[in-house]
Amino acid sequence: MASASFEPVPVLVRGGGDLASGVVYRLVKAGFPVMVTELARPLAIRRAVAFASAVFEGEIAIEGVLARRVADPAQARAMAAQGIVPVLVDEDGAALAALQPAVVVDARMAKVNLGTARDDAPLVIALGPGFEAGEDCHAVIETNRGHYLGRVIWRGAAEPDTRQPGSVKGHVGDRVLRAPADGAVVPQAEIGDALREGDRVATVGGQPVVAPFDGVLRGLIHPSVPVRRGMKIGDVDPRGNRDHCFTISEKSLAIGGGVLEAILSAPQLAGIFRKAGHMPDEAR
Repeated sequence: MASASFEPVPVLVRGGGDLASGVVYRLVKAGFPVMVTELARPLAIRRAVAFASAVFEGEIAIEGVLARRVADPAQARAMAAQGIVPVLVDEDGAALAALQPAVVVDARMAKVNLGTARDDAPLVIALGPGFEAGEDCHAVIETNRGHYLGRVIWRGAAEPDTRQPGSVKGHVGDRVLRAPADGAVVPQAEIGDALREGDRVATVGGQPVVAPFDGVLRGLIHPSVPVRRGMKIGDVDPRGNRDHCFTISEKSLAIGGGVLEAILSAPQLAGIFRKAGHMPDEAR
């Protein structure tokens, strides 16, 4: 892990799902102290590569980056300074004032703005649709797969929500597992398990959820999270590579690279970098 070379630039990432975790990973590896806030019952599907899992498990390590659940903002700031990612339950955003981040990244992927404002921090970055760079944040990162994935948008919005996951070996909407009823998810397979078409993955409200085709179970929502009928609860990967379930995706890393570019190039942070000695001589 990189040494904490950007201590004066603490970053708060709102959300700890798989895309958010790609952002966290990139920033920690570059030397930024990073803090994560999450729901009391995170909705993460790809839990093996989501720092949100620390809420349930107490801690999680993803590709060498360690995250731990903390109880309050003071613990979060102290832990981030040590190069460990603190995960703090903060459903209403009340911890923002105490955390005092230089950068806020809204990585909740709600496809709408849940209350993030441009004055939340010196630099505010948002992922995907639902935000307008220059209005409710300073920069937006494109999250739609394709030519513009990971690009930094300083004025305007990301591409509209397609309401469809990306195609993997010709499978689009059918690779997403959805709850057949309201209730609790009772797993009958684990993330990383090989599946044959028709294998039972879980039950919800007594109704079965089965694999739509051969593949591996890439993600499944935590069984403690109550779900509603039609809600996304899992993901089957037709490529069948178990290692993909436990490593950060190329999409997540591309988005993380966009966030890193935005932070390092933002004029809003030039003064902080200059004082810390991170600006080249010609930029001073």
